[in-house]
Amino acid sequence: MRIGTGYDSHRLVEGRKLILGGVEIPFEKGLQGHSDADVLCHAIIDSIIGALGLGDIGKHFPDTDAKWRDASSIALLSTTVEMMRREGFEVTWIDSVIFAESPKLQPFIQAMKERLSSAGIPQGIINIKAKTNEGMGFIGRGEGIAAQTVCLLKHNNNRSTN
Repeated sequence: MRIGTGYDSHRLVEGRKLILGGVEIPFEKGLQGHSDADVLCHAIIDSIIGALGLGDIGKHFPDTDAKWRDASSIALLSTTVEMMRREGFEVTWIDSVIFAESPKLQPFIQAMKERLSSAGIPQGIINIKAKTNEGMGFIGRGEGIAAQTVCLLKHNNNRSTN
């Protein structure tokens, strides 16, 4: 078994779509970033890569590489899941928290789970919570959104690892 943690945050800006867990959320602002800036996907990716001991998201999907500009984070997650499988592991549990003062995210959580399943994370093994920051800090002031994730990987004994 391996445990990994992931965290990501991005600034809210005008003129961008708000994408969380691969789902477009109706809101007047979106997250600024090199890709679609989906903080939930990025935190999940970082937790998987961390559990594998293979660095972090920036090592595998650097923002200095033009091929990742405006990339779908669901596609990045799919690539990460394939990397995990090549290493001989499978996800057994993911627990995530999205920190956003607004918009209210609870109505979109099931859609996020469904979208994440298209990247290889089965709906039954992911928990997503949405929390505010009670008006404190950059999240509380509505300047950005963050996500934190813990994942548990299990080695598939039928495969070898590096």
